[in-house]
Amino acid sequence: MAAQIPDPLPTGYQLAEYTIDRKIGGGGFSLVYLAFDRKGQPVAIKEYLPDGMVMREENGTVKPLSEDKEKGFRQGMKYFFDEGRTLASIRHPNVVEVANFFRANETVYMVMRYERGKTLQRHIHDLREEPMREGFIRGVFIQLLNGLREIHAQRLLHFDIKPSNIYIRQDASPLLIDFGAARQALLAEQKYVAMYTPGFAAPEQYSQRDRLGPWTDIYGVGASMYACIARRPPPPANERVLEDKLVPAAKEFAGTYSSDFLELIDSLLRLSYTERPQSVFSVQKRLIELVPFHARPVKPTLMEVIKDRLTKPL
Repeated sequence: MAAQIPDPLPTGYQLAEYTIDRKIGGGGFSLVYLAFDRKGQPVAIKEYLPDGMVMREENGTVKPLSEDKEKGFRQGMKYFFDEGRTLASIRHPNVVEVANFFRANETVYMVMRYERGKTLQRHIHDLREEPMREGFIRGVFIQLLNGLREIHAQRLLHFDIKPSNIYIRQDASPLLIDFGAARQALLAEQKYVAMYTPGFAAPEQYSQRDRLGPWTDIYGVGASMYACIARRPPPPANERVLEDKLVPAAKEFAGTYSSDFLELIDSLLRLSYTERPQSVFSVQKRLIELVPFHARPVKPTLMEVIKDRLTKPL
């Protein structure tokens, strides 16, 4: 039986100082709306609304479906509120900016800066048969890793890095969004709520929670880079542990991308967390140091040889 999906807030609904325009995304644990503040400025509002746990009453109030659902809903709401409080303290150009968070309708809302652009997943979809340029991928992830370094510096892990959670602004700069899975501080005493996306989640997210760390997000980065070149995610890590059918990127995409770039992706997708790079900085450094594929030496054409000879001084 499919999980019950609560209705979104209607157009024109007044939520605190914001007016709801329309739903623009979300699903699973939350809905995202385009709204306008009192000055008429657009904002994105994320509402904690887990599928299969709650229903929406006519006045907009959110109510657990049953008593046994209430405990999970309340616990998740606490994590959501704590997430908003943490993200509101972070100001980084590559991390979604939370301007406000508040309780209303018996749930919690996060108000974020509204950005124009589209997700990396949409970029992948729009390419169709044309391969994504290596330079574009490198540029996106070099910048994105700046934001992830800041998140890790705040003793948080994202846990759900994937193309649909990477937003590309109109100026091509990336933004790390949807921290719905960023519920685990690096502090050992914090509890972890299992939440992952098959294909992008590291093996330790399934059953080895005592081994979670920055390398866990690094697997998600590698899987996202792989999706850019393959137009599909790698096989789920729990399946790879039993039988690894993933063809190394360095073999499958040889000739289309530089060997150093493909080998880096393969290193980020190692099943053993100890074999992956252990810090975001080390990954970023390797990406920066890569020689661009198009800049590698190539044999000059006959016309280029003739032109070179004609232009040389006698």
